[in-house]
Amino acid sequence: MSTTPDSGDGGAIRGIVERMGFAGGLVVQELGWDSETDADFRDAVEESISDEMVDEDSDEIVDAVLLWYREGDGDLVDALVDAITPLADNGFIWLLTPKRGREGYVEPSDIAEAAPTAGLSQTSLATIGSDWAGTRLESRKTRGDRK
Repeated sequence: MSTTPDSGDGGAIRGIVERMGFAGGLVVQELGWDSETDADFRDAVEESISDEMVDEDSDEIVDAVLLWYREGDGDLVDALVDAITPLADNGFIWLLTPKRGREGYVEPSDIAEAAPTAGLSQTSLATIGSDWAGTRLESRKTRGDRK
């Protein structure tokens, strides 16, 4: 699945969020938030799940993790392993990284190398506004359990 915005309006952002798998009742943890993250996207995720996202200090089991990651944020494998820790068995991670040409850009090959090392598989991509790209990651066990 590749998801791209069809316009700059809030309806397009909500559509992207829904196609990314965010829905009412999910518990979503947000990691790596900073002032440059996409506020409209964050608001759309919270609107979609009908609640606020939990932060990195939460000890809840979560259905999804929204991980904002930039080059220079430390080891990507470590960040992914930390993101897996609170994740429910059938949960998923959206790794959000700056797009090419933006400060903090992460090479796709870095993600492709880090994901399997952390026990994850890439399943889809999304475009988040003008500055961020998303990679959906799932546990290999979860993918293997599907029929």
